[in-house]
Amino acid sequence: MTARQRLSVVMIAKNEAALLPDCLASVSWADEIILLDAGSEDETAAIARQAGAKVFHAEAWAGFGKQRQRAQRHASGDMILMIDADERVTPTLRASIEAVLAQPPSSTVYSLNRSNLFLGRFMRHSGWYPDRVMRLYPRALNYNDNLVHESLDTLGAPVVRLRGDLQHLTCRDLIVFQQKQLAYAAAWAQERHQRGKRCGLFSVFTHALGAFLKTLLLRAGFLDGKQGWVLAVVNAQYTFNKYSALWALNHAADKGPL
Repeated sequence: MTARQRLSVVMIAKNEAALLPDCLASVSWADEIILLDAGSEDETAAIARQAGAKVFHAEAWAGFGKQRQRAQRHASGDMILMIDADERVTPTLRASIEAVLAQPPSSTVYSLNRSNLFLGRFMRHSGWYPDRVMRLYPRALNYNDNLVHESLDTLGAPVVRLRGDLQHLTCRDLIVFQQKQLAYAAAWAQERHQRGKRCGLFSVFTHALGAFLKTLLLRAGFLDGKQGWVLAVVNAQYTFNKYSALWALNHAADKGPL
C-alpha cells in the first residue's frame, strides 16, 4: 500500500498577527507549516510558533516570487500548499487535498477555486470567482522570479482542478486595499520598465477604461450589486496607476537626468 504523501503548508508574511490565527487553524492538519517572516513588528512569528509552525526569517526583500522560493526551501513535504495569511482552507477543499495526498506521487499540479471577499461580500462575478490559482504542487516545482503577480512555473505539468474553495479576505478595508494596490502597481511598472516595456499616454486611459468595462459588463460585475460597481472603479484605478507609472518611468528615462 502506497504511503500517504506529506504536505507542507508554506507561507510568507509580514505583520499579519490579526489574520494569522484563523489561517493557521484552517491548515492545522498539515504535516508541517513553514512561515517565512519578512521582518514583522507585531506578534506574527510568536503566533505562528504557538500554532506549531516552523518560523524562519527573510533576507532583504527581493520580490514576491523570490520570497516564496526562499520559504519553500525550508519545506520537507512531498507536496506544497502555498497560501497567504488572509486565506483560509474550507472543509471541502481540505477533503479534496487529503484525497490527493492519498494518491501515489505524480507531477500533477492542482488549481483551487479562490473565493474573494470584497467589502463584506464574497464575490461571485466581476472576474473574482472562480479565481483559479495553482497552489498545490509537488515540491520539485517552484515560483518564478516576478516582483509581483508571481506564479508557479509548472514546467508543462498537467493541471487538475480541485473541489472546494480557498477563501481570500481580499478587501476588508478599502483604503488598506488600495494602498496595497498602489504598491503592487509601482512594482509592476518597475518590473516592466526594467524589461524595456513602453507605454504611451493614450494607452494609459484606454487600459483604465477597458478594465472598468471588463469588470462591470464582460465579467458581469453588476450582478455583484454595489460591491460590483465599486470594484469596477477600483480595478480601473489600479490599471491607471500601473500604466501611468510605467509611462512616467519611460518619460523620465527619455528625458535623462535633470
